Amino acid sequence: MHSSTSGGSAVDGVDLLVVGDANPDIVLAGAPRRLAFGQREQLVTAGSLVLGGSAAILACGAARLGLRVAFVGRVGDDAAGRFALAALADRGVDTGGCVVDSALPTAMTVVLVHDDDRAILTSPGCLESLAADDVDLDLVARSRHLHVSSLFLQPRLAEGLAELFRAARTAGTGTSLDPNDDPSGRWGGGLHEVLAVTDVLLPNEREALAIAGRLDGNLAAAARDLAARGPLPVIKRGARGALAYAGGEPVRAAGPVVTVADTVGAGDSFDAGFLAGRLTGRDLRESLALAAACGSLSTRAPGGTDAQPSMAQALTAMAATP
Repeated sequence: MHSSTSGGSAVDGVDLLVVGDANPDIVLAGAPRRLAFGQREQLVTAGSLVLGGSAAILACGAARLGLRVAFVGRVGDDAAGRFALAALADRGVDTGGCVVDSALPTAMTVVLVHDDDRAILTSPGCLESLAADDVDLDLVARSRHLHVSSLFLQPRLAEGLAELFRAARTAGTGTSLDPNDDPSGRWGGGLHEVLAVTDVLLPNEREALAIAGRLDGNLAAAARDLAARGPLPVIKRGARGALAYAGGEPVRAAGPVVTVADTVGAGDSFDAGFLAGRLTGRDLRESLALAAACGSLSTRAPGGTDAQPSMAQALTAMAATP
């Protein structure tokens, strides 16, 4: 058994409760395509220490867009954990529901950026110990919407996620999931049970095809198949915008053209934009366009959070997008 403590006092009521991963990211730009082992030193063009974790980046993006946001995750009692919690708090995210683990270290990620591609190396640390039981059901009931990220990096959370989402629905709280990548390539882990109680599914294009089992690469068919399992599928397509599927029809949106510094966290900023759109009363088409704008604008600076737009900035970019 390990001991743990809360990160502080949670807010009384929030628009969006985000559950998942938070950790420092070391982002190295201009990384070589092939690493040279044998104690060879290779130089890159830039490096930065930034807040990482799909859920944490989403939480910051939603707060930047004006939502009241609370975050529940698990960090170690170490410098990396203190960095992650402070970065969230500095961006207006309440971390009172977080667990500080005294036995395990905070997760750490190194992101190697090469042109428009990236490799991601993660040491999971206490990330794998986050469980559905770590989420206060009273906080869930005080939230308008519950979102979970990085399902496959958090097996204990995955085990209890369907039950947590059912409790959220009983309390009148909306649910959404960004599964992120499955390192095992199996796309199991209770995902299909979770989909039945998920209001919005937010995969990228590759993830959507994998979850739907669409080896033919037909994204519209994959979206239709996912919708048949229960959720509203909202699929990120990078520079090609986004695709949702509702009422038997695909809905598409394009994002603004920007000068890209790096794409770390763009999908998470997209998620924040979509959820902010829905929680501020916008319809599906408007929310999808807002999400595409938020995802694109977030790529203007290194790291996942520094270029996240305000609502005014996102709406301006959205209005200027054909």
